[in-house]
Amino acid sequence: MKTVICYTGGKAQSNPGPAAVGVYITDDSGAMMSEMAETIGNSTDTFAHYQAVYVGLQALKSLLGIEGMTTAIEMRLSSELVKSQLNAESPIKEPGFVPLFIEIHNMQVESFPHLTFTLVPHKENGEVERLLNEALGTIE
Repeated sequence: MKTVICYTGGKAQSNPGPAAVGVYITDDSGAMMSEMAETIGNSTDTFAHYQAVYVGLQALKSLLGIEGMTTAIEMRLSSELVKSQLNAESPIKEPGFVPLFIEIHNMQVESFPHLTFTLVPHKENGEVERLLNEALGTIE
């Protein structure tokens, strides 16, 4: 089975504040397939992380099309909270996250049955951090 790795991240300055999402997609050899970042207005870090997963899934759907049904996809997130909520390991306490959770779940069921969510330390999510900093106009 083909494997694709999708790194995602979100960042809000001032939390809440101006926010961005970043997505970096590779094949199983590490070759970059796609990258993107965009600002999303004012948000919290957690909402930006949720939005990044959603944007990542949209990008995967465009890249893979019907192949998404037979591709193992590892979505690597740097937010422990979002990863645990998407894996149903902890409850969603913020009602504002529920609509995005449902959208992500529906995309998983409809297009990506072999999708897993894993945690990656920020230091191993360097390409996404670069994209977020570029989108927000910050240097870290």
